[in-house]
Amino acid sequence: MNSVNKTATSAPSLPEGIPDASVSMIGRQAILNERREVYGYELFDRSTAIDAHTAASDAAMLFNALSYAGTEALVGRKLVFINCTHESLAGGHLELIHPDKVVLEISTLGENVTPNEIAACIPIFESLRQRGFRLAFDQNLLRRAYVNWLPMASYIKLDMLTFPIDNAQALVKFARTHTIAQIIAEKVETQAQFEHMHALGVKLFQGFWFARPDVVQAKMVRPSQATIMQLLNLVRSQSSTAEIEELLKKDPTLSFNLLRFINSSGFGLSCEITSFRHAVMILGLKKLFRWAALLMTTSRAGGSAPAVGQTAVVRGRLMELLATEMLPPEESDNAFVVGVFSLLDVILGIPMEKALESIALPQSVAEALLHRTGPYAPFLELVLACETGDEVTFARNSDALHLSNHQVNWAHLQALAWADNLSSDNG
Repeated sequence: MNSVNKTATSAPSLPEGIPDASVSMIGRQAILNERREVYGYELFDRSTAIDAHTAASDAAMLFNALSYAGTEALVGRKLVFINCTHESLAGGHLELIHPDKVVLEISTLGENVTPNEIAACIPIFESLRQRGFRLAFDQNLLRRAYVNWLPMASYIKLDMLTFPIDNAQALVKFARTHTIAQIIAEKVETQAQFEHMHALGVKLFQGFWFARPDVVQAKMVRPSQATIMQLLNLVRSQSSTAEIEELLKKDPTLSFNLLRFINSSGFGLSCEITSFRHAVMILGLKKLFRWAALLMTTSRAGGSAPAVGQTAVVRGRLMELLATEMLPPEESDNAFVVGVFSLLDVILGIPMEKALESIALPQSVAEALLHRTGPYAPFLELVLACETGDEVTFARNSDALHLSNHQVNWAHLQALAWADNLSSDNG
């Protein structure tokens, strides 16, 4: 028996001057080749119950793994296998990583799935493959219903606990005949299982016989939510690289997160980035916004990812969309700030007046946030009515702004979709 990485790994110490960190629990199990050398690592989110994985938790786990200061200790330069829900495959977080570094593990859809549901997945898989991602599937891929998925597979995982060992040869032969996928024998628990699959020509293995999963306590350093939202606003208003660099210089936590993320193995750069300006130029505004939004919405409090950050982003985008048709561009940007900052007191756990003391905001923005007065107040009241279903307030403010129900509802749907995908059209 060959033991690989059986002990838990603790996070390295943080640089001097960096404030407190939250901890993300990341499970890791090695995938080995026939010589029992590490080929890659499958990562698991140990901070979320197995049956509670969502697109948001998938994004958080991958983001935390790549942003972790000890990424090299976590996976080195090996491949990373990440379990994905089908909903998360369209997430903007996947655009932040280098596809050569990550294999997306995708489950089949269960027993009662319809042919239309199976067919609907194919364009998503094709798009991911065109971007360079490799896809891994479980052995149910070999069932007749999934014949059209077979060309998409780069890996097929055969679960040794789900079939008699005598059936292995037929499964391996079928997979080799109908796909170009590499086969991984997983949940290998005995030497006999390993030797049998090795004799069939299988070259990749995973299971307790080699190594039990270990748990890495990844310390995630979090900037203040206020600083992240300042960065979001700078990016949304397409500020200059110099302005963004100035904010990064003022907040060592924010700049620390950005540099360690862009230099992680998942980002795929061949040289180390040490300049804030270079980091901003490499990422570009679109990816920088996604990164900042992920940093905000995956911050953890009390062990669970708060919905408040996501709600703030939705409010900001909805206010911006509603204001765009009625106000000049600069005022539309201010409307975005009002929406995003409208939960600042909840996020920071202090009164709004106190929260705004450290942030230089236009008077009209502050009036809307503190007193619900000024030109942005009707937009904010309308957005809050959308959330709560307050029909009276909705009608009063939509009439005052000369907006139809259709216009508001359509903008709300757009804002929700935009925030869910953590994407930005920069316009």
